[in-house]
Amino acid sequence: MTRLVTLTLCSFAALAHADAIDVALANTTVMKGKGWPQVKVTIIEPIAGFKLKLTRSDGKVFEWKGGGKPGVVRTIELDQPTGKFTWTGELTVNFPNATTGTMPLEFETVMAVPLELKVDKDKDVELDKRTVTFRLNNPAGKAELKVLMDTGDFAFDGEVPFAGEPPGTPLTVSWPDRPGKPLKISLKAYDSLGVFIGVDFFPWSFEIPHDDVTFDTGKWDIKPEEQKKLDDASAKALEAIKKFGKWADVTLFVAGHTDTVGPTESNRTLSFNRARTIAGYFRKKGIAIPIRYDGFGEEALAVPTNDETDEVRNRRVQYIIAIEPPRVSGSRVGKWQKL
Repeated sequence: MTRLVTLTLCSFAALAHADAIDVALANTTVMKGKGWPQVKVTIIEPIAGFKLKLTRSDGKVFEWKGGGKPGVVRTIELDQPTGKFTWTGELTVNFPNATTGTMPLEFETVMAVPLELKVDKDKDVELDKRTVTFRLNNPAGKAELKVLMDTGDFAFDGEVPFAGEPPGTPLTVSWPDRPGKPLKISLKAYDSLGVFIGVDFFPWSFEIPHDDVTFDTGKWDIKPEEQKKLDDASAKALEAIKKFGKWADVTLFVAGHTDTVGPTESNRTLSFNRARTIAGYFRKKGIAIPIRYDGFGEEALAVPTNDETDEVRNRRVQYIIAIEPPRVSGSRVGKWQKL
């Protein structure tokens, strides 16, 4: 979500005939296309008229004249380009007795454009380098970065200043080396006007070590003698969930794989059914967190082989605890089915 930072405005100086007229600012920070900054002049007592003269900080001068009976509110819209501008000038009031009063004015207004943040979590979030690179469509102001590790500690929680780098410039934030793995990365980027936008990443995953279940050829029923392998894996999963689940909502992903013997589509279906069977077994063993499963067939081989190669190391199922759907063995993000 894009939001605006509220700006502190300069106050108006007192007017000699303060009871006769009131001046207020409105919409001092406006998104482009959503209106204009405004000066509102409220006539309280009878006046002969007023003149407002303002100079915008880019040198352009504006003048407005008006009047009215007590109770009338004159709204003056301030035309300005995108950016932050300072306005200086004065309001001159003419009274019925031919006297005048002046009010010096100085204030700031902002015309902003919606901030866009571009970051590819697969390419721009580099955990090995401990960096996130992003781009903004406006000049850069600063970034706020929080990196929560799976130990429960923050590797970084602070600001990273920028110097108005032009739109599209690659901007990189980093964090120091700390124990554990990044569980959640929160990035809030500000442009030079104070507009900000945020995004969260959940790169963390934990693959449960286990002995692979052996299935009969073309089958997905779990043989009684193979159940102990799944019981041991269930215990490890429950331990990991207890340890890491207190920091985030985690899901167990079960990914089935085959070797290259047989038709590709048949292998994908076979691996899908085996993953579903194991996911169901885990549920019966008391794993209460969400469980999702998918079959990758021969598309994510642990050991690269030619077609029609009998390779036992490729006939496997992965058990991955993660926050977001993981990429499995460098393959696609699965079309995970909910158990």
